[in-house]
Amino acid sequence: MAKIINYSPIGIFDSGVGGLSVLRAIREQLPSESILYIADQAHVPYGSRPLGEVRDFSVEVARLLISQGAKLIVVACNTASAAALHCLREIFKSVLFVGMEPAVKPAVEQSQTGVVGVLATSATFQGKLYASVIERFANGVNVLQDTCPGLVGQIEKGELDGPVTRVILETALFPMIKENIDTIVIGCTHYPFVIPLIQEIVGEKVRVIDPAPAVARQVGRLLDFFSLKNSREERGKITFYTSGDVVSFQSLLNKLIGEHGSVTRVIWTETRSLVIK
Repeated sequence: MAKIINYSPIGIFDSGVGGLSVLRAIREQLPSESILYIADQAHVPYGSRPLGEVRDFSVEVARLLISQGAKLIVVACNTASAAALHCLREIFKSVLFVGMEPAVKPAVEQSQTGVVGVLATSATFQGKLYASVIERFANGVNVLQDTCPGLVGQIEKGELDGPVTRVILETALFPMIKENIDTIVIGCTHYPFVIPLIQEIVGEKVRVIDPAPAVARQVGRLLDFFSLKNSREERGKITFYTSGDVVSFQSLLNKLIGEHGSVTRVIWTETRSLVIK
């Protein structure tokens, strides 16, 4: 394992391009930090997989990030956070982890109608983390849920505002609008890339909460607390990895987050470990 110093990189991972929404927020708030980003596109989407399988993938992805010197790892996937965050902290006790949690608390606090919508994957809705959030913060509020089947696949293809994507979102959101929602919680890191379309469908009076900026602030707090923030003034470097198609992933970087960078292939071995090709 590489020695951790303040200009070591932050590690971020997701099943695909969704975690780039979190990378974008971290980049805006902490521009001097270098980043390692792994998209496990060989297994996208995580949201339709058993939680045990997602946990196994997450452990191996984290192991690779740690071997590359990551000083902190962001589990930029709600499904992986629900399935693996506790396990990751138990296995890699000396590593800082930041996970995703559906922003139900601020949604409930801001709601005037008492009706809140949550868009997330089925695995997130089935996880103990989500159940805990609902139990703690959603008392007296009507929480409507939808998994938006097929939406992750559309975003992985870069189809952010096409007719199929619109139909998926309208199918999820129209029933919520009829129930008088005034707040939408984004519970999947892929979904922030279609917030403009969501906002168009629900109207300006409905607030849409993207958790990525709050996650970025938590990363900054931890780096400050543990004296790990990069003190260099130059813009940090981003290194991208994917277990899927390199060309396809690279073509989406500028469209989704306005970034360019080299993309390196990582592969899953027969023993189910993840290695750089």
